[in-house]
Amino acid sequence: MTELWTQLMGGFATAATPVNLMWAFVGCALGTAIGVLPGLGPAVTVAMLLPITAQVDPTASMIFFAGIYYGAMYGGSTTSILLNTPGETGTMVTALEGFKMARSGRAGAALATAAIGSFVAGTVATVLVTLFAPVLADFAVTLGPPEYFCLMLLAFTTVSAVLGQSTLRGMTSLFIGLAMGLIGLDQITGQVRYTAGIPEFMDGIETVLVAVGLFAVGETLYVALYEGRSAQQLNTMGRVHMSRGEWRRSVPAWLRGTALGFPFGVIPAGGTEIPTFLSYATERKLSKHQDEFGTVGAIEGVAGPEAANNAAVTGTLVPLLTLGIPTSVTAAILLSALQNYGIQAGPQLFQTSSALVWALIASLYIGNVMLLVLNLPLVGLWVKLLKIPKAPLYAGILIFATVGVYGMRQSAFDLYVMLAIGLLGVVMRRFDFPTAPVVVGMILGPLAEAHLRNGISIGGGDWRVFLERPMSASLLGVVVLILVMPRVWKWWRSRQAQPLAGATGA
Repeated sequence: MTELWTQLMGGFATAATPVNLMWAFVGCALGTAIGVLPGLGPAVTVAMLLPITAQVDPTASMIFFAGIYYGAMYGGSTTSILLNTPGETGTMVTALEGFKMARSGRAGAALATAAIGSFVAGTVATVLVTLFAPVLADFAVTLGPPEYFCLMLLAFTTVSAVLGQSTLRGMTSLFIGLAMGLIGLDQITGQVRYTAGIPEFMDGIETVLVAVGLFAVGETLYVALYEGRSAQQLNTMGRVHMSRGEWRRSVPAWLRGTALGFPFGVIPAGGTEIPTFLSYATERKLSKHQDEFGTVGAIEGVAGPEAANNAAVTGTLVPLLTLGIPTSVTAAILLSALQNYGIQAGPQLFQTSSALVWALIASLYIGNVMLLVLNLPLVGLWVKLLKIPKAPLYAGILIFATVGVYGMRQSAFDLYVMLAIGLLGVVMRRFDFPTAPVVVGMILGPLAEAHLRNGISIGGGDWRVFLERPMSASLLGVVVLILVMPRVWKWWRSRQAQPLAGATGA
């Protein structure tokens, strides 16, 4: 512990130099701005800025890139809450309750709980990275394809069962996403499938494109088609801080979200999507304010997922630094940045590049404080976005979405796909199909398929391998409970109500 403390203090000494503090601040500010702009995520930004690795010191550039990474997670919640337009796939869940809170005049409270929850989760997760990185990485290595597949099956089930008014509609949305995820090259055999002979589909459909199409373009088109003549304002101004009751409801949600998010960031093939949806499902089940979910907006539905999101982002540094395994697209680009310097991430990194690693970890503490200082005073400014009239506001969203999607591959074809997915989003919203399971199915579908096939290969073609391994069997049991228990409970409640109804009639 003494050695760890000494190394961390050395990291702070490096990270707190004026040059590195400047890079941390620029990264946090740029990341927040990138998160606010729909379609422009941290992965695209870091990829565009990779050439600076030829000019900048390795420690400074990694601090800069890390600032962009978790700054974007902060910023992504802003447009999710105010405009129902997630800047990042990890902030999709925030839009579910945050946008409804904004429409009911509580945008300030939603933004405040997102900013403070992100700070709490980021700080706790950074402490955990400091203390337990090697231990957690060792545990992640013990998980095999069967466990990963069951973990993703749990995410599919939870998302589809919780979101929307109907489980059937949730499952339908999930299968649309799974179908989109299968387009392109088979990950294992390399065979082309479901491209309809269109060369542009060979590489598959970009996840960001689908998220922007469903949320940003779908929201814009829906407003233009069905709410354009409405005299109602997008939102009311409301107060820009949290009440005492909202603090009481947010604190437990922040802690639960952090506890859910960090392990998923550590697990290879984790990411921010699963823990944010699981956090939302958990808060919805535990809340004493069930009537607020899906109507006026429940603050727990913003606090929990935002904390899970930021804890997971911080957790991705564990397998990246200790194993050289990126668990997100942005982490993969960070890995390539390290490789540009000839630095090999992995178990030896803490010995070969100790100064860089500990400076990076120390910069996470500094960056979290910077982001809180940047974001909380700006809550009032962000809420003033609500005064912008609908027409120019949504026109601006459409422009940013178009520029963001085109900037990914400079492909006009992507713009047509984005528009088609936007129209699909309008139809789904019109007929009350939840859109979030589409993105989850698309992101995790190919991974789940690969783990399913690898798991069956491990079992020699026998599917019972999923039941023979304790953890995968336990996860399958949870999946069955999620699907069966609500129906059993509903049946039991109806049976209990029948004698009461008979007695009342008598």
